[in-house]
Amino acid sequence: MNNWQKQLRFDPLTPLVYSENKALLYFVRRDLLGEQIGSLDRLWRLPDAQRILKKQQANGSWARKGEKKHPAINYSLIETWRYFRFLVEQYGFTREHPQARQAAEFLLSCQTPAGDIRGILANQYATYYTGAIMALLVQAGYGDDPRIDRGFEWLLAMRQSDGGWTIPMLTHRLDRATQYRITTQYADPVEPDRAKPFSHNWTGMVLRAFAAHQRYRNSQAAKTAAGLLKSRFFQPDAYTSYQAASYWVRFEYPFWWNNLVAALDSLSMIGLSRDDEQVRQGLEWLLEHQERSGLWKVSYVNPHAKEKETTKVQNMKLWVTLAICRVFRRFYG
Repeated sequence: MNNWQKQLRFDPLTPLVYSENKALLYFVRRDLLGEQIGSLDRLWRLPDAQRILKKQQANGSWARKGEKKHPAINYSLIETWRYFRFLVEQYGFTREHPQARQAAEFLLSCQTPAGDIRGILANQYATYYTGAIMALLVQAGYGDDPRIDRGFEWLLAMRQSDGGWTIPMLTHRLDRATQYRITTQYADPVEPDRAKPFSHNWTGMVLRAFAAHQRYRNSQAAKTAAGLLKSRFFQPDAYTSYQAASYWVRFEYPFWWNNLVAALDSLSMIGLSRDDEQVRQGLEWLLEHQERSGLWKVSYVNPHAKEKETTKVQNMKLWVTLAICRVFRRFYG
C-alpha cells in the first residue's frame, strides 16, 4: 500500500477500479496505480467523447441552445468552455486531435490584444474565466504558445494590491441594474479598485492556470496567491457573489467553481507542503468526510442529507474521488 493510501480511512481504489467508466479507469490506473497503459488517444474514441465532438460547430465552438437575449454576450464562448472541460479533463484531449485544436483556437480567438479572454461578461473583464480557460489550454498542450504568455502577463497585471484576484467590477459599488446592463450590453470594461481585497473564489479559478503551467507554478506570484487562497478555507468570500462558506464543500469534476478539492488540487501542484497548517486543515476535513464506501459525496452543504444515487451522481462521486486521491498522492507521494 502506498503512503498516500495509508492516510485514508477507507479504500477508494476498489470502487474506482471496478467502475465501468473506461475513461475514469484509465486515469485511476495511470495516476493512482502508476501503470504504463499506453496513449491517451484511446479515450478520444470512446462513445461519450464522440457524442461531445458531434455537437461541435465548424468554427470549433459549441452552440448554445435556446434564446440568446444579449448580443454582447458570447454564448458560444461559454458553451465551448463547458464542453472543452470534459474533453480535456475526462478524455485527455490535446492539440494533437484536430477537433480539440479547433476548439482551442476558437477559445484563443476570443483573446483580446491585452491578453484576456473576453465575452462571457460581455465586454467586462472576466479574470476568473480567463484563468480557468487558460488552465485547460495549458493541459491541452498550449503552454509554450505566446498567446498563453500574453494571458499570464494580463493576469499578473490584474492582481489586487494584496496579490490575489477578484472580478474587477465587483470592487465598485454598482447597483443591480448597472451590473446587469454592463454584463449584458457593450460597455467599456470597469477597471478594478486595487485596494479592495481579493476574492478566494475567483483567485482559486485564476490559480488553476498557474498550477497547470510548468514555469508559472513556480513563480512568486503563484506562491503568494496560493497563500491567500488557503487562508480562506471554509470562510465566506469577501464579495457577495458566491459568498457563502458552503461553496467550499460543493464538489464537481471537471472543475468549474472554486471549492476545497479544486483549491487543494492547485496547491498540490504549486508545491505547498502537507505540513502547512491550513493545507493540513483541508486534508483532514477530507479524511473526516470520506464515506465508508471509499468515495466522497458531491455536496456536504447538508452533511446529514442522503444523496440521491442517480447514475449521474454516482459517476460524479467517482470523478471527485479520483481528484481527491490525486491530491493525496501529490502531498504524500
